Amino acid sequence: MNTVKTYQALVIGVSAGGLAALKAVLPGLSARMDQPVIVVQHMSPDSDDFLVQYFDKLCSQSVKEAEDKLPICKGTIYFAPPNYHLLVEDDKSFALSTAERVQYSRPAIDVLFETAADVYKQGLVGVILTGANADGTKGVTAIRAKGGFTIAQSPKTAEAKTMPGSAIEAGVDMVLDLEEIAPFINRLMSKGAALD
Repeated sequence: MNTVKTYQALVIGVSAGGLAALKAVLPGLSARMDQPVIVVQHMSPDSDDFLVQYFDKLCSQSVKEAEDKLPICKGTIYFAPPNYHLLVEDDKSFALSTAERVQYSRPAIDVLFETAADVYKQGLVGVILTGANADGTKGVTAIRAKGGFTIAQSPKTAEAKTMPGSAIEAGVDMVLDLEEIAPFINRLMSKGAALD
C-alpha cells in the first residue's frame, strides 16, 4: 500500500554564486505552494536587506528577514539575517544566535538544516545550491537521517561546485540542474511523494 508523504517546509542553502542561483529557483516556486521556505545565503556581516527587497519584488510569496522568536508562517520566504545563525525552535518559531562560525560562516547552512530537521523530521525538504565550501553537508545528512528529502544542484550548473559536490558525496536523494529545481519542488510540495 502506498502512503503519501506531505512536506511541511523547505530549507535552502547557498553561498558563492547565490544571487543567480536563487533567482533561478525562488521566483519559479508556485504561488499555490504554501509551505514556508527558509534560506541561508552566506553573506558579509555588514550586508543590508538587499536580498529580501529584491526577491520580494520577484516572488509570488511574501519575502521577509527572519527575526528572533518570529513564528514561521506558511506561504512566506525567509532569509537568515547577516551575522546570525538561524535556528528553528520546537514551536516552529525562529531563534537567532551569535555562536561561533560554522564552516567559516554565520549564518551557517548546517545550523539551519540540523535544527529544522529536528523539528520537521520527515516533513522537511533541503536544497543545496552553488557554494565554495562544505557547509550544508552535515545538514543534508541530518535531514536524510530524520526521513526528509534532499536535493543538490548539479555541480556542472553551479558557479561554485564545492558545496553541492560535497553534499552529493555525503548522499542526497536527487541531483538536478539549476533550471530543474523549482519545477521539481513544485511537484514535490503539491503532491508529496508516494512511498511504498
